[in-house]
Amino acid sequence: MKPFVQAACAGLFLSLTATTAFAGPIERACLQSDRQGANRQVCACIQQVADMTLRGTDQRKAAAFFKDPERAQTVRMSKSDADNDFWARYKSFGEQAEVYCAQ
Repeated sequence: MKPFVQAACAGLFLSLTATTAFAGPIERACLQSDRQGANRQVCACIQQVADMTLRGTDQRKAAAFFKDPERAQTVRMSKSDADNDFWARYKSFGEQAEVYCAQ
């Protein structure tokens, strides 16, 4: 019986560390934020929507907004075509995440 318990504990540990290790940039930023309501389920859901709607570079850029919300405002107000294109994708992502992850 003891080997079974050890194997079960090892499996649980691996599944928990794998979840953290494979978390995307938005999920990690969400979990590390001080936002009320940010929990593993919500942050994972938001990451799933990000995976469906944003490129990897967009995800990393958006993840930075969790630490520095002013950065989002700077990008939103930018006159750069690249920033404007990103903002359109980011806004769509936010709208979809709000619907898909609503509790």
